[in-house]
Amino acid sequence: MTAVPGPEAAVALRPLPPRAARVTGGFWARRLEANRAAIPLGRERLAGAGSIGNLRIAAGEATGAAEGAGFRDSDVYKWLEAVAWEYARDPAEGLLAELRELGGTIAAAQRADGYLNSVVQIRGEEPYARLWNSHELYCAGHLFQAAVAAARATGEKGLLRVATRLADHLAGTFGPGLRGELDGHPVVETALVELYRETGVRRYLDLARHFVEARGHGLATKPGFDPSHYGDPGHYSDRLPVREARGPEGHAVRAVYFAAGATDVAIEAGDAGLLAALRRQYDTMRRGRQHVTGAVGARWDGEAFGEDYELPPDRAYAETCAAIGTLQWAWRLLLATGESGYADQIELLLYNAVLPAVSLTGADYFYVNTLHRRTGARGDLQRSPAHGRRPWFNCACCPPNVMRTLAALPAYLATGGDDGLQVHQYAPGTLASGGLTVDVGTGYPWDGLVTVTVRQAPPRETELALRVPEWAGGSTLDGEPVAAGGYARVRRVFQAGDVVRLRMPMPARLLAAGDRVDATRGCVAVTRGPLVYAIEQPDQPSGAVLEDLRIDPAVPPRPEHRQDLLGGVTVLRADGALARGPGDSPYRPYGQPAPAGPAADLTLIPYYAWANRGPHAMRVWIPCLQST
Repeated sequence: MTAVPGPEAAVALRPLPPRAARVTGGFWARRLEANRAAIPLGRERLAGAGSIGNLRIAAGEATGAAEGAGFRDSDVYKWLEAVAWEYARDPAEGLLAELRELGGTIAAAQRADGYLNSVVQIRGEEPYARLWNSHELYCAGHLFQAAVAAARATGEKGLLRVATRLADHLAGTFGPGLRGELDGHPVVETALVELYRETGVRRYLDLARHFVEARGHGLATKPGFDPSHYGDPGHYSDRLPVREARGPEGHAVRAVYFAAGATDVAIEAGDAGLLAALRRQYDTMRRGRQHVTGAVGARWDGEAFGEDYELPPDRAYAETCAAIGTLQWAWRLLLATGESGYADQIELLLYNAVLPAVSLTGADYFYVNTLHRRTGARGDLQRSPAHGRRPWFNCACCPPNVMRTLAALPAYLATGGDDGLQVHQYAPGTLASGGLTVDVGTGYPWDGLVTVTVRQAPPRETELALRVPEWAGGSTLDGEPVAAGGYARVRRVFQAGDVVRLRMPMPARLLAAGDRVDATRGCVAVTRGPLVYAIEQPDQPSGAVLEDLRIDPAVPPRPEHRQDLLGGVTVLRADGALARGPGDSPYRPYGQPAPAGPAADLTLIPYYAWANRGPHAMRVWIPCLQST
């Protein structure tokens, strides 16, 4: 869910109105069309899993027992949000019919008092009896987000009425003087704020603020003793109040969803202290708890953040939903501060943490995004990336989350107002704000030239600001040098036909992790432009075992565009060597050099494109011929 702050919100930037940002071609247009084509498949899979059936049973449209866990409704709501944003992007009667039909079922399933959770209702369970793990408010939050999206995309308010009835029920059930428990899985916080923004009903914002301030006092944690992560307050972001926490911890998705919601509260309440605390937490995460791809989550156990610098590539959890939640958090901090570093984070996340989660066809998904799949790896769990991408999961939070995020992608491209336009992400298309309309032309992410042509301009001075990523040293704007890590700004009275050109060099760059990141010592990650690269088995010399390949960091990798490969990608050619295979022992005496191997030519592909030719061996962190 993208954020649209209210008129009195304390923000530096404002999102563009619906349909004011359009992607018309290039890299992202192909990905958006693949996502749109997957929307009907999403409905089929939701139906096959029983998720839609649960709502139909609760609505009295069908009979039977509830299928799956109590949070199945949320998958339907995320899918409906994707449908709404797709309708906003390109209206189609079939999409509108989907919204109306399922919206009617959801309305019929709602109880007279406003409560709504199909599994709890069908099974006759007591509402909110196991809130630490029932996800009832989490489901409500995703309903609110879908309802707001539908209202903004179509102008129809049917689903919004269901959402406000449920929100009124929550406001009469939870809060000071009422029930004090918190949902173990945040998301209702940011959803309540967005519902407030859409309706203007203040008690929704007040309830969101209560949920934010109450967390950290043990009110979300499973009661009683449990030696697993379910008994750990940190798992629920419930160990310390939000203003005292140093950084996100515990279950990664819960932590970043909560942080995004708390940022929304800070923005709408004008709470500078809360915003400062959340900026501090993001910085802690970025400095020591974020993978080179932007993904978060170091541990399979508890789907959790680890300690600072605990970033294992082979056991990285890096859940898709956590990447999406981090993107939502970064977007809110960008709006609040106007600082380009958050837009850099959004770029990193989109290309290297969200996009890898979906196949090039748009039909299959990763739940977990490993940075290293070993040769011969066996997938022991359904969500293991060793299987490759899968059509669906028994816990299917990730696929519809990807769908709604990509459907809403144009909203992340730019911000603006009467004073001008700020372009944060680059894709061929059209942007409009405050009477200024521009066409963007670019071959990004393969090429660093961005051409902005003014189509229409107001008869007054306005500003065009173009983000220059931190990695883009040596960039120029209309031939003049501009600093990386900020915005190149042009302020003048524009005329139709004016052209502004931003040129960003794109050499391959080698990154070495800091010494405290033990898991990747002696390795490098390779990037070019906004993309993180990887080596994958099909591209390497015949007979080479991926784990035996070494890269020569002294020779810069060379780009080569391959239109015939993986839908058209720029690969990198690198010099390296093939180490001798393993000996009788995995260890050797200190000081004894490893036996030399023959030279080898390495081919690297963009990380997002791996596993589209089968679940082959892959690694992002590549061992060096010499220590870095």
